[in-house]
Amino acid sequence: MTRDDPSDPGNANGRSTPDVDPVTLEVVRNACVAVAEEMNATLVRTGYSPNIKERRDCSCALFDADGEMVAQAETMPVHLGAMPFSVAAAVDRFPASDLEPGDAVLLNDPFRGGAHLPDLTLVSPVFDDGRLLGYAANRAHHADVGGANAGSVAADSTEIYQEGLRIPPVKYARGGAVDDDLLGMILANVRTPDERRGDLRAQEAANATGTRRFRELAERHGDAFPATLEAIKDYSERRMRASVRDLPDGTYSFEDVLDDDGRGNEDLPIRAAVTIDGDRITVDFDGTAAQTEGPVNAVFAVTASATYYAVRCVTDPDIPPNHGCYRPITVEAPEGTIVNPNPPAAVVGGNLETSQRVTDVVLGALAEAAPERVVAGSQGTMNNVTFGGVDPRGPDGRTSAGSTDAPAAGEEGATPHTATGEQSDPYAFYETQGGGFGGRDGRDGMDGVHVHMSNTMNTPVEVVETAYPLRIRRYELRPDTGGAGRFRGGLGLRRDIQVRGHVATVSLLADRHHHAPYGLFGGEDGEPGAAFLFPPGETGDDDAERLPAKTRRDLPPGATVSLRTPGAGGYGDPSERDPEAVRRDVRQGKVSERVARESYGVDSDDGGDDE
Repeated sequence: MTRDDPSDPGNANGRSTPDVDPVTLEVVRNACVAVAEEMNATLVRTGYSPNIKERRDCSCALFDADGEMVAQAETMPVHLGAMPFSVAAAVDRFPASDLEPGDAVLLNDPFRGGAHLPDLTLVSPVFDDGRLLGYAANRAHHADVGGANAGSVAADSTEIYQEGLRIPPVKYARGGAVDDDLLGMILANVRTPDERRGDLRAQEAANATGTRRFRELAERHGDAFPATLEAIKDYSERRMRASVRDLPDGTYSFEDVLDDDGRGNEDLPIRAAVTIDGDRITVDFDGTAAQTEGPVNAVFAVTASATYYAVRCVTDPDIPPNHGCYRPITVEAPEGTIVNPNPPAAVVGGNLETSQRVTDVVLGALAEAAPERVVAGSQGTMNNVTFGGVDPRGPDGRTSAGSTDAPAAGEEGATPHTATGEQSDPYAFYETQGGGFGGRDGRDGMDGVHVHMSNTMNTPVEVVETAYPLRIRRYELRPDTGGAGRFRGGLGLRRDIQVRGHVATVSLLADRHHHAPYGLFGGEDGEPGAAFLFPPGETGDDDAERLPAKTRRDLPPGATVSLRTPGAGGYGDPSERDPEAVRRDVRQGKVSERVARESYGVDSDDGGDDE
């Protein structure tokens, strides 16, 4: 029995949907999700770098024999919406006839399915008795992939060649054996080869887990397994179309800007017109700024990923995320713009910053159609920071001395460690910073979290200070940075990072330092972000130099970079906020008495302990 009526909402494109009983469909669907989650757990447990083990900057998914996603781990939205483009590029370069068990395809080229160069995607075919069942795939952000800047997230790059090693789809493994020549070439082009080797092995382990579990599923369900995977996608499509039909038809528009591209080009507009027509959504970015000199260009895969995420935010959250739920969504991004640039555009920040602004704009447009389902503007940036240099502690000091009180080279009592020849021990530290999450109908925004396209963790202080010659001098929430509203916006963070005992290079790639996250329906804007540089021995703001949001600097030992992340916009009229909620915010130190009076009209001198 097939469902072959093109007017049927579950068959809107005239496809024939396999007849799979609901119980089998749910069993297999949930099993596939469990496999993807187990893959991600393997990747995190076996990862070598803090960026994977602690921040969990990685994602995993399963794909069917056609290269279409059937399940994902709930990890990084910017990875998951774009990963299907990488798998498609891998399958296009190496069709099933060119693959065998144990093969794996590696790529990171943003213009061939990737996002930005630090994100390496590994795609492994899954075979059973010579039959291709599908693919296990994962994406991991590597803390350095070469290029002009340690950490490979340079704020001053102008073309992709400066951003690191660019890898088209290549066979990383053949028949279970890694290509040592290819691996050697990769490791020769990065600053931290041992870390890269370890993280690549973790990616191999994750796909090995996925391959084993996926094959077990197929063996358990026999010949019906491929049809069940197709039915899973069709089920998600039906659910998505039904959810879209619940939204009012019409075209809804919104515009916001990126502060700049780091090269002097300011106020770069991103415009979106969202058209809801029955069970379909079209998002058109016509009118968006032309691709720019600096590294904030987002390749189409990233723009599509951010759009998919925003649409999913306002539709049924229980719709299983896979290829099917994206079928009703059309993304139109003009070529040669910052949301679909032509090579050799610099793109490292497009995956990080522009993806967030695309999300802000699409959600802003949908606020008119579904006001109860959207959030006010969140921090709208990932606040990327990289430090690089030669670790003055050396391999032994870093391994044995987690103590941050141990003297580093250049400090009194330290043992000299040269930065030349084989004694050189380079490091590359990369992280993103949390900030405010927007207020929404019925609830305040969250404080100090990674928002929207990012879903990583903040690196623990102990890990930073053990793994790198850095010290966290201050780490706290920023009071009064959440926009006032009936439901308050979340607070931004302050994180001060000091260089210890060596000359370091720092690169900042952030946004929302000039244009604040927007409030909705009478809510006030959140507070923009900022960055400051303290000379050695100084910690007061009066002694600090304000840094641009996108900058690269060489720092002396003892210098401190203070990162102040944006808050988020408030939702609804502040005068409608429960006065007791305002007093609670004052007691908790989230809102000052001045803001309580001026923005909320609430007088409170209660400075007592939190409840």
